Amino acid sequence: MGESCKGTMAVHFKQVAVIGVGLIGGSLGMILRRKALADHVVGVGRRVENLKTAIALGAIDRYVVDPQEGVRGADLVVLATPVDTYERHLHDWVHCLAPGAIVSDVGSVKGTLVERSEATMPAGVHFVGAHPIAGKEKTGVAAGSDQLFRGARCILTPTKQTDPTALDRIRQLWEEAGSIVLTMDPHLHDQILGAVSHLPHVVAFALMNALAELRDQQVPLLDLAGHSGGGLRDTTRIAASSPEMWRDIFLWNRDNVVSYIDRYTRALDELKQLIKAGDAAGIEKLLERAKGEREKLNRSAPSNS
Repeated sequence: MGESCKGTMAVHFKQVAVIGVGLIGGSLGMILRRKALADHVVGVGRRVENLKTAIALGAIDRYVVDPQEGVRGADLVVLATPVDTYERHLHDWVHCLAPGAIVSDVGSVKGTLVERSEATMPAGVHFVGAHPIAGKEKTGVAAGSDQLFRGARCILTPTKQTDPTALDRIRQLWEEAGSIVLTMDPHLHDQILGAVSHLPHVVAFALMNALAELRDQQVPLLDLAGHSGGGLRDTTRIAASSPEMWRDIFLWNRDNVVSYIDRYTRALDELKQLIKAGDAAGIEKLLERAKGEREKLNRSAPSNS
């Protein structure tokens, strides 16, 4: 894994097609247009109202609902749809791209998905996996911002098949967006992100469902809205994320996610047994360790988080 150095010239594209103009795709479109990194940005999506909003917010120059029409003539196509749709999209329109075009993405899962995407590319068309680690609980282009990626990490996941020039152009694009760009093997990416991002989402979703069951069983005074407090809000903030997106992430990274759930379950059971046994010293030892790890996390966090 390595951190890149900024180039001396801004990258530029003639036509960029953004497939899926939501929070991430829309924010990238805003950057492309406002920094003049592309002559033309085309938005492709299913919901016309969202695409009209994207035009009004300056995220795209025009929109189409037919992906083949949207990508024709593009020298960069960015997949910003749920990861489970990638293969269907690529098989639908990748043959419309001219040699020299680049296909990239913004997905939270890489590994096998990168390998399959690369295998779909026609001769002369290059795939570069990318994962900007930025977002909000709110989705849709209306929540977008040309500052969304500033100071955030963006992981590029090249393989032996990745074209060096295409990789460099995508690196420059994310640097222009304000990201700290790293490179990483796609499978290593899934191992690391499975632990530090995917597992916490599993925990947050599961915790909210457990609390909802307690509420439905009419536990006295358990009012999630009125009595939740800051602790519950802080712990479960990410449970407000897109169910569709996270369903696909969990499934595409299932081996890592299941393994980490098993490890988390063991840690939870260890604490449970100490509480059950009334082992005050054992409980405190576990909590002190967790507190120390959390403080390390605070010290290593980027300044904007």
